[in-house]
Amino acid sequence: MENYYLAVDIGASSGRHILGTVKDGTISLEEIYRFENGMKKKNGHLCWDVESLFHEIKMGMKQCAALGKIPCSMGIDTWAVDFVLLDGEGRILGDAVGYRDDRTKGMDEKVYETISPEALYERTGIQKQIFNTIYQLMAVKEERPEELAGAESMLMIPDYFHYLLTGVKKQEYTNATTTQLVSPVTKTWDYELIARLGYPEKLFTELSMPGTVVGTLTKAVEDEVGFTCEVVLPATHDTGSAVMAVPVPENASGNSSDADGGLLYISSGTWSLMGTELTEADCSAESRTANLTNEGGYEYRFRYLKNIMGLWMIQSVKKELAAAGETYSFAELCRMASEETIQSIVPCNDDVFLAPESMTEAIKEYLRKSGQEVPETAGALAAVIYNSLAQCYKETVEELEAITGRTYQAVNIVGGGSNADYLNRLTAGATGKTVYAGPGEATAVGNLLAQMIQAGEFKGLQEARAAVYRSFEISTY
Repeated sequence: MENYYLAVDIGASSGRHILGTVKDGTISLEEIYRFENGMKKKNGHLCWDVESLFHEIKMGMKQCAALGKIPCSMGIDTWAVDFVLLDGEGRILGDAVGYRDDRTKGMDEKVYETISPEALYERTGIQKQIFNTIYQLMAVKEERPEELAGAESMLMIPDYFHYLLTGVKKQEYTNATTTQLVSPVTKTWDYELIARLGYPEKLFTELSMPGTVVGTLTKAVEDEVGFTCEVVLPATHDTGSAVMAVPVPENASGNSSDADGGLLYISSGTWSLMGTELTEADCSAESRTANLTNEGGYEYRFRYLKNIMGLWMIQSVKKELAAAGETYSFAELCRMASEETIQSIVPCNDDVFLAPESMTEAIKEYLRKSGQEVPETAGALAAVIYNSLAQCYKETVEELEAITGRTYQAVNIVGGGSNADYLNRLTAGATGKTVYAGPGEATAVGNLLAQMIQAGEFKGLQEARAAVYRSFEISTY
């Protein structure tokens, strides 16, 4: 009898339920449910509708029962940095404000009144992103102090959903590191920093690693969905899960199980997370200047990476084109881009591209101001975005090689962006590296791997990554 494992993978624009099984060392996937997601304006802020999302989580679980494929365990991963504050009854205080909201404007300066940006990086190893939890909490402290004062607990978004499923509150390590409030030395909350910033210490409890059993479904959830199962923590930060699923052949040189820096990856989705794995965080001034981050990974590996704007730009342009009556698939945009000769480049990580009213106009305006050719067609616009991403990847590879002292032979691209053939070819050309692309469902696969390792399907991450290599089509460029 096959054991089923359920990954609930929720991204910024959509979520899906994927069942995984293992047979003869090979992993098989079945997507059984998909739903929409997105931030909505509420009380003047961009917020997540967590009540609707939890409804969708349960709807997908009901589909397991309908199919007669009951998982022995399940786990949820989402994006990073966002959280909810709960009162003593477990009710949300305020709203689940999202990372693209502008409430953090100026909050970095408030934090720097307590600790300099240089000292903050030295303590945490996390790159400056204005939406990091440390700045979001400062916004709550400044604008809604009664919410912070009344909070009995803080849970990151996936931790909150696990709590709703089980009634058990756990704070998962990989996502917690993105708060910029965790020490890479002690690998737990930096309580001294938290106290200096005036955040209530009681909100920050013991951190749990991926593979930890949270509990079983509450009776109410069990009755609603039609079954019970264990809830097991994946790497709840979606990039943490995606990096777990980077495929590595058995007996590969510089094998990833040692987290020795031999692995170079891009987790390609709404964001492109490009980096390597280290056994110790690099909190040096050189690393900070390059805006590299040391996010926590499975078994205390460090995901030493850079956040790059990624496919957010092309996703936004695709929506804007559709609104104007021009409907294209991503594959069509890639093909059209490949036929263009425009050479214009924009800096993908510039703040002007974070949440503009119009991505199309933001790109055109930047190019006008910098004296470059302005795209006039959808294909040319897509070409600018893809060429800009490839250039950003090239620069990031150079930074990583310079700082780590390593020369990487290949780039492993996982996630939805691994299907972008044109971008993969551009990346191989720009970086001068062999590009291995796939699997596309890396985040869900990594979520499943944490559960499968916990259940004894694989002895450890090295064996699990080798299974990923065998199980899914990997394209080479």
